[in-house]
Amino acid sequence: MPVNGGEELKQTNEIGMFMPLLDAIDIQGKDTTADALLTQRKLATYLVERKAHYHFTAKGNQPTLEADIALLFQNRKAPDYVAVSPPDHGRIETRRIWCSDALNSYLDFPHVGQAFLIEREVVHKKSGKRTLETALGVTSRPPEQASPQRLLAINRGHWSIENRCHYVIDWNYDEDRSRIRTGHGPENMSRLRRFAVGILHHFADGKTSLAEKMRRLNRNIRLVFDYLRMTKNSTGHVSS
Repeated sequence: MPVNGGEELKQTNEIGMFMPLLDAIDIQGKDTTADALLTQRKLATYLVERKAHYHFTAKGNQPTLEADIALLFQNRKAPDYVAVSPPDHGRIETRRIWCSDALNSYLDFPHVGQAFLIEREVVHKKSGKRTLETALGVTSRPPEQASPQRLLAINRGHWSIENRCHYVIDWNYDEDRSRIRTGHGPENMSRLRRFAVGILHHFADGKTSLAEKMRRLNRNIRLVFDYLRMTKNSTGHVSS
């Protein structure tokens, strides 16, 4: 099932915005994770050419890649690694991962080191409710560079950052009750909020909460320009 023209253009724009941000960062030897929208050949090639590694999720925007990986693990047996988190907030979380390099020469995706499937099972102790989520993905790291345990840790790190970012945005911007719902408005506003949170975290002093920092900036527009390095005296860390 090919990606439609509008979705393909949207994904190209995402890559076009994302790569310039990485140009200024030393990513050599590091793992770059991304959500499914950025699982693109162009970005994969860019990362490997810069001697970095990718850890991508395969979903509907890469239907052939997703289907091939799903078929590979369709009759999977015992997982390659299992991690069980201690009970937290009344729930027990179990993560299982299966890895394989059997499709490396077959998958139509650049620099594949191995494919993986991750199961995330959550049991709520009080109600006994059980949820099971499955994620498919690819990484440029071959098995000798990334064990199943390491791949699972990379994946968990990505989603812990995503969840934490969503919590911060929802708490400070009340995003879930936003009335912007038409066209690309919701997505554009979400990215602007994430950009703002990233700037605030970058200049955080470890003593002031994000909410308090936002209140200070709201009362002093000059500080906003200082934070964005748009004034002549805004070199170095800006005090607040």
